[in-house]
Amino acid sequence: MHARAVAASTTALLGTAALLFPVSPARAAGGSPLVIAHRGASAYAPENTLAAVDRAAGLGIRWVENDVQRTRDGELVVLHDDNLRRTTDVEEVYPDRAPWKVKDFTAAEIARLDAGSWFAPAYAGARVPTLEQFVNRVEHHHQKLLLEIKNPELYPGIERQTLKVLGNEGWLDRSHLAGRLIVQSFSADSVRTVHELKPAVKTGFLGTPPVADLPVYAGFADQINPSYGSLSAAYTSSVQAFTGPHGRPLEVLTWTVDDAATAQRVAGYGVDGIITNKPDVVREAVGG
Repeated sequence: MHARAVAASTTALLGTAALLFPVSPARAAGGSPLVIAHRGASAYAPENTLAAVDRAAGLGIRWVENDVQRTRDGELVVLHDDNLRRTTDVEEVYPDRAPWKVKDFTAAEIARLDAGSWFAPAYAGARVPTLEQFVNRVEHHHQKLLLEIKNPELYPGIERQTLKVLGNEGWLDRSHLAGRLIVQSFSADSVRTVHELKPAVKTGFLGTPPVADLPVYAGFADQINPSYGSLSAAYTSSVQAFTGPHGRPLEVLTWTVDDAATAQRVAGYGVDGIITNKPDVVREAVGG
């Protein structure tokens, strides 16, 4: 049902409604893969902070990736770990609150934390942004967003809530859906839920499912996004041979590639995009 052989007939059936679906952002102009700044330009600024978004923008990087968790009082914040210890001073500010899980702190409590000093003194005072603050900064720079719903099993209903925030901030209009937003997760159930709640949103599954299972994933995911260590040219072409829920070939974004040699290798596999902490290095290597 989802093989590329039916793509032409699917597109015909969609007709003018296809204009509402997200267009493929991958391998534009010169045919080079997209370069996506992982957690912002996180080799050069503290990950998932507004400073990392600014640094990516300063490098001329159009796509930024982030991670979303939820606080005790229901605020969505941008943070990779479900624990605050690694990237904030939570142990100093709240020494008696171990194990310092995001879900055990209110948004106001998290807003007090320093999320920059761990990276470099120059970033002292950087804060954990809310999802609203993050998407507004991305919008300010006219960038595009690859948003990861992190640990959805910890946060029931986070898919609907994430879409609500995106909608409130103007990210679910035609222009954003047409090529400026992708929502991904390691949870197939979470990706499927996003697709069912808002079918026009482009989605990605993080992982390397067996080729035999790809027809199922193609029903709700526009991308299969594996780690570069699990990737091969054969797997990439197998994924791209299937048609996703919007009538276009599935795409492959791979992560996390930070050196030129690896970037050139995966680009040779035909990937559609490369997620990296060092977007300038990868862009120089692949011309993205």
